[in-house]
Amino acid sequence: MPETGKIDRSFFEEYIASRLGAARSDIAKGPKHGVDFGVIEAGAHAVAVATDPISMLPAIGLERAGRFATDIVLADVAVSGLTPTHLAVSFSLPPELSDEEFAQFWRGVDEECSELGVGIVTGHTARYEGCQLPWVGHGTALAVGDPEQLLYPDGASPGDRVLVTKGPAVESVGLLTTLFPDQIDLPEEQLATAQARLDETDSVRDARAVAEAGGVTAMHDATEGGLLGAFHEMADSAGVQFSIDSSSIPVRPGVADACERLGMDPWRATTAGTLVVTVDPDSVGAVVTALEDRGTAVGVAGRVEAGNGVVFDGERTSPPAGDASWPVYERLLDDS
Repeated sequence: MPETGKIDRSFFEEYIASRLGAARSDIAKGPKHGVDFGVIEAGAHAVAVATDPISMLPAIGLERAGRFATDIVLADVAVSGLTPTHLAVSFSLPPELSDEEFAQFWRGVDEECSELGVGIVTGHTARYEGCQLPWVGHGTALAVGDPEQLLYPDGASPGDRVLVTKGPAVESVGLLTTLFPDQIDLPEEQLATAQARLDETDSVRDARAVAEAGGVTAMHDATEGGLLGAFHEMADSAGVQFSIDSSSIPVRPGVADACERLGMDPWRATTAGTLVVTVDPDSVGAVVTALEDRGTAVGVAGRVEAGNGVVFDGERTSPPAGDASWPVYERLLDDS
């Protein structure tokens, strides 16, 4: 049976990469494994485009769930260096979801888009038999801006420094401890600290600050496969080696304790809200300052070198075969 989660590079190359519809001259960047957005040329503007699933998680509060889902969708164009500008959404809702429940979720979507200056341009909303929570549709985000400001996850070059915000497993820990609090053996105070990580899963504002600081060569959000997966995706797509020292990466409060209790590898667990950024050495100070001014934890985790792959704490690694949080989620769901 195939693994759950995102497809791997071999699946992409075999089934998708050679079948991409019509060849159009206005597509400046098409699908590529490890790159979460494409780019369309529109006159003097570039349009970064990305599509992601939308989850609805009532257990975290429906308005909060709307904000969370919106941030996940917008993040993939925010790392392009352009500011997200537009959103299209499609919902396939379970019939039992009430109008009021959807309205609460939608308020969260609307509020987050309003704060970020993102307009909702079109969509589709319906109820269908067979649909169930949490996966209720998808969103397509666009960022319209100056082509000169574009950044790509495959832009790292030897000599660049690797910066990491927030650290490993922020999203996984925040979600799992919030969804399954009674099944996680942590003291009440530690559990609350771990649950608070869910409020750090927004990377759009950090990505904007990073891009404005300058000197950035590549940016990527560390979702499925976690930080180790993000390092591999960026290194492999750029044809370089990332040499990483984990002791220089911030670890948010509650993460280590929760991962130990859950039996979850933090470095391979999805962590929306965490950015991996490669920066010209002369610009590291400006980028770090821009993030710290926002109150965002950041560390200089390593450097980009000639070669290939990822050397993590002196050991050569392989890309994660899957996300470490999925089996933990499935186990907790089965036990609930």
